[in-house]
Amino acid sequence: MITPDRPRAADAPDARPYQPAPGPATVRRVTAGAIKRRKGKVLFPVITAYDASFARFVEEAGIDVILVGDSLGNVVLGYDETTPVTMEEMIHHAGAVTRATSRAHVMVDMPFGSYHVSNEDALRNAIRLVKEAGASSVKLEGGAHEAEAIRAITSAGIPVVGHIGVTPQTASMGPGYKPRTHRDRLMADAKAVEAAGAYAIVLEVVDAEIAGEITRELSIPTIGIGSGPQCDSQVLVLYDLLGMYKHSPSFVKRYAEVGAATVDALRNYAEDVRTRTFPE
Repeated sequence: MITPDRPRAADAPDARPYQPAPGPATVRRVTAGAIKRRKGKVLFPVITAYDASFARFVEEAGIDVILVGDSLGNVVLGYDETTPVTMEEMIHHAGAVTRATSRAHVMVDMPFGSYHVSNEDALRNAIRLVKEAGASSVKLEGGAHEAEAIRAITSAGIPVVGHIGVTPQTASMGPGYKPRTHRDRLMADAKAVEAAGAYAIVLEVVDAEIAGEITRELSIPTIGIGSGPQCDSQVLVLYDLLGMYKHSPSFVKRYAEVGAATVDALRNYAEDVRTRTFPE
């Protein structure tokens, strides 16, 4: 069995074993079980990160749950949507985050196509994220129709986070990014994900009242994004929070304008070079 905080050794000939971040031997990553036990007791923040530098900043800020989201396709890789993101890209970025951290629980998105063909394929790719990138858990989009894939992965000992409401990988095939308001369908999806063994579930752009009801009904934590204040946790994309992405959704709160500050700094540098002010 793979425990949430101690991945199994690699047995594939081409796998590169996960190398943990250096630090005191007594430091252990927050486990999926510990996160599940926060339900109804501790409100906790989750933030995305995609590289070593920002991952270190996140841990220094005291945030102990990081999501390496396939949103990296939009904010880092320049894609218009998340669908083109590959397993190799997720492994590459997740590995950077896990190597740079020592305590944070690192959730990693399973990209589009990595769990849709078969349960065996889903399990194989989940194992890759654990063994090659050091993922603490994996996240996949979909409700009742992905319950069997969730069950297959959790049966192998890999913790899973569900994701319902707006699912960006397939949003263009449905009503897009409009708030989800179909209560019965959302509740059924949430309960199916829980029954399949997920230890937490993301609710993305779900009507706030419905999100609150789902939170009260489930025994696992709900992680809200654009779904109101009643969830057990909240997650934001780091680049949205810092004002580094121009196409942030309306529900985002910007806590800094790092993008504007960066442009100003670069302009000042360029001017100093042109006027021989730098180097002195």
